[in-house]
Amino acid sequence: MNIWFAIGLTVVGCYAVKLAGLLVPAGVLERPLVRRLAALLPVALLAALTAQQAFADGRALVLDARAAGLAAAAVALLLRAPFLLVVAAAVLVTAGVRALGG
Repeated sequence: MNIWFAIGLTVVGCYAVKLAGLLVPAGVLERPLVRRLAALLPVALLAALTAQQAFADGRALVLDARAAGLAAAAVALLLRAPFLLVVAAAVLVTAGVRALGG
């Protein structure tokens, strides 16, 4: 029963956040600080999610094949490779490190 309570609470919370976003006056959204935060917040959240997925295993920090793949993707991005090549580099390096026993 607790899981259904959590699901229901999440649904209500998501709806409330969506409704709050619709009720914000347009003048508030045009402020430079709000526009800058709206532009940077998704990047920060994606970076945090990537770091958590690449370097965490439960409650422990790990350096394994996922970190090598992330490093390969970072190098490909620095070289301005197309997105598909960035993903392919990350996949190939991760698979290679895992195949070598890492």
